[in-house]
Amino acid sequence: MVFASLGAAFAQSASEVVAKVQATQKSLKDVSFKVSGTATLDAGAQKLDFDVQAIPSQNVARINFNAPDALADNVVVVDNKKVRNYLYLTNQITEQDAARSASAGGFDFDFSQLADATTLLTSRYDVKLLETQTQNGTKVYLLEGTSKNGATERQRLWITEQGWRPVRSQVLNGAGKVISDLNITNYKTNSGLTAARLRALPKDAEVIRR
Repeated sequence: MVFASLGAAFAQSASEVVAKVQATQKSLKDVSFKVSGTATLDAGAQKLDFDVQAIPSQNVARINFNAPDALADNVVVVDNKKVRNYLYLTNQITEQDAARSASAGGFDFDFSQLADATTLLTSRYDVKLLETQTQNGTKVYLLEGTSKNGATERQRLWITEQGWRPVRSQVLNGAGKVISDLNITNYKTNSGLTAARLRALPKDAEVIRR
């Protein structure tokens, strides 16, 4: 792996990287991928595995949990208006406004960013290009965002030039401790997903609005 500083000749600015990602997403009808790693739950850091389906143009995403066991088969559906969390064991759906919920499912992680990671990153954070890496001949750009509202946490995204998409995400708290470290794999595009399919939850579930 070769590292290059921001000042190196081939490095791009954060705005250029973000623009390429956004341009690529605009051409996509839908995306799906697997996310795995560690994240902070109410009980502390745990291993995490979930599958994501998203339609960037409509800012809607569906998250199906595989691990940990306590959350297996739970589903989170998020768009720019609502966050809906389906609890498999109790057959309940908790629903709240997206503006009031920066996290869901017990995680200190913003699931809304999964539908359009770079747009939400730049709207909430001041973003800089931290470094450029070359891996097997492909450049990977590490973006870091600091909150615009004075919060001390930082968000990091690794963007590959191969498809101009995120391959890793981190959240660091004010002390610099990593509280979420997630890898993005099995990336697929234009699979014929619909918003109705992504939003679908069991009709017999009890709905609890918060």
